[in-house]
Amino acid sequence: EVSTDDPEVAFCTLANREELNPEEDSVHHCLYQFTRNETLTETNKLLCDVCTQRHCGPKNNLSEKKCVYTNAKKQMLISLAPPILTLHLKRFQQAGFNLQKVNRHIKFPEVIDLAPFCTAKCKNVAEGNTKVLYSLYGVVEHSGTMRSGHYTAYVKMRAMNNHLSDLVLRGQSHASETEPVEGQWFHISDTHVQPVSVSKVLSSQAYLLFYERLL
Repeated sequence: EVSTDDPEVAFCTLANREELNPEEDSVHHCLYQFTRNETLTETNKLLCDVCTQRHCGPKNNLSEKKCVYTNAKKQMLISLAPPILTLHLKRFQQAGFNLQKVNRHIKFPEVIDLAPFCTAKCKNVAEGNTKVLYSLYGVVEHSGTMRSGHYTAYVKMRAMNNHLSDLVLRGQSHASETEPVEGQWFHISDTHVQPVSVSKVLSSQAYLLFYERLL
């Protein structure tokens, strides 16, 4: 999508990113890196139609025009906060000609604020809000190697979230909670299900993370 917003606010976020100091090997650090401001130069320059028109004139045939490329800035931000947030962690890396699984622990919170990663004009966030909070309710974990392994899940059993239902069905959010949704966590492996503590969940090697919106 081509953005024609005022350049002064095009790269602004709901919450100040400058105050963030995300810890390495954390979901916050992953999001911060994924949404960082990038400068496109040299072979990554952007084709500028306006510059091309200015340089060659609008009457020239497109085939005769010398396309003009210019330096640019690029940033990927969230423009619409979803009711359900799904984070998929890249659990592999290139090792020579082979793929190797990444087994290190990535820290993730029970409640996460997406505001520093949302545009200042996020479409479904009320004006004046500087928080976009989500509560963890599901984790998928993979054990094994790139060739074989086993998937298990951690799921929180909790009461129905009426605010989330309103958000999913009508796009309206009136929630005021800022704490994790209360409930009991369970570890599920095939047909085996057992209750576990939240500390056990947060220490898992997450592959997929599922959050529901609070604010």
